[in-house]
Amino acid sequence: MSGPAPKSLRAERELRQHDLVVVANRLPIMQSPDAPGGWERSPGGLVASLDSVVTAMGTTWVGWSGAADGSSVPTSYGGVRLHEVSLSSDEIDQFYGGFSNGSLWPLYHDAIFVPQFDKRWWNAYVAVNQRFAEAAAKVAPNGATVWVHDYQLQLVPQMLRRLRHDVRIGFFLHIPFPAQELFLRLPWRSEITEGLLGADVVGFQTKVGAQNFRQVARRLLHSRSEGKMLDVGGRPVLVDTFPVGIDAKRVQRVASDPATIARAAAIREELGNPRTVLLGVDRLDYTKGIEVRLMAFRELLEEGRIDAADTVFVQIAQPSRDDVPGYSEIRTQVEQMAGSINGDFGRMNGAVVRYLHQGQAFEELVALYRAADVMLVTPFRDGMNLVAKEYVASRLDHTGVLILSEFTGAAHQLTEAVQVNPYDVDGLKQAIDDAVNGEDGARTKAMALLIRKVHRYDSAHWVTEFLEAMEHSR
Repeated sequence: MSGPAPKSLRAERELRQHDLVVVANRLPIMQSPDAPGGWERSPGGLVASLDSVVTAMGTTWVGWSGAADGSSVPTSYGGVRLHEVSLSSDEIDQFYGGFSNGSLWPLYHDAIFVPQFDKRWWNAYVAVNQRFAEAAAKVAPNGATVWVHDYQLQLVPQMLRRLRHDVRIGFFLHIPFPAQELFLRLPWRSEITEGLLGADVVGFQTKVGAQNFRQVARRLLHSRSEGKMLDVGGRPVLVDTFPVGIDAKRVQRVASDPATIARAAAIREELGNPRTVLLGVDRLDYTKGIEVRLMAFRELLEEGRIDAADTVFVQIAQPSRDDVPGYSEIRTQVEQMAGSINGDFGRMNGAVVRYLHQGQAFEELVALYRAADVMLVTPFRDGMNLVAKEYVASRLDHTGVLILSEFTGAAHQLTEAVQVNPYDVDGLKQAIDDAVNGEDGARTKAMALLIRKVHRYDSAHWVTEFLEAMEHSR
């Protein structure tokens, strides 16, 4: 007689008894004139992380297409049923650009940029969340598992519970949850807290985020707690930590492809075959610390600790939310800093900073990871940061150095990385100096340990852990 089935297989078998409904701000596809049918798979991290489960289960995905007033979204894509929630131009401005990204995003990232609170934005947030909840209630089969995602939809769990008592509801926050002193600034703090506690399981990236939320629930709603459980009117709610992983095998597969290896070599050739390539890959955002990274790099060049003749810093800054306050300012600052460094230290045959304000295909990103000797992931605050994990998974020869902000969720797992305070320019400079000029021996051992962690705690592990918690809540 064989022993018990592996945990992941056992969870999948249990979950097939219940249909899965994913509720997220965006659908897992995006319009593309070059793709068959005009649509292609979205490159977003959530889509990649859920890929291992949504195609294996009977999944319906509820979300917005990204276009005002709806679009001709297909009824299914890649085996996943799609249900579009339509948003008007005004709702996009007020719900998405306004409350989600003008109020919640800066507040949840430690108020790096001063959050704005507008009653019209809040009203739009409530209305759109209600529409998402009604859509989920409409498509969810009897007894379904409904998994709601991220800060744009924090009211959905409670709204859905009022509409459907038969479904199990989970919520996962992909960004940090702030300390209560910050969260309490929000005029609608009780409504958000009540909205989240409509779920049976509320998940966070780190233990700190989960602890912060439990403190808020006790203070605002006087919820009783015992360990990780909160009592909400006699109904238990699990508040726990579920760190997001990546599809490490996919990264490894692409990184080992001969075409990727050739492209990585070509990238170094295009850069002038420097001794050291430093790399930053970020969405252009004021939380990412790109400007501090450039400041540290400039000072190292000025002090002669790094030689501009044999060092190149590649910074990819994917366009993001240009119409939201704070974003155009950080773009201007970063571009001016990159241009200034090149003006002072560049040579006729090339720039010392290669700055690209554009997105990159996944295969190109993996080639860049392979080409880079040092990866700089130094946001002021980040829920997890999957780029750090992707870089690690691409290092097939166990070389390379990951410099990682201690204020990322990834820092709680990737303890062997070179961890820095992104506000400390001198400390960041020393980390870069050591990475460029230090010995390789200890680095190889550290990278081997990082690779092991990234593969063990991958996206499939994250999905399984969360959905098993949902099943236990039944």
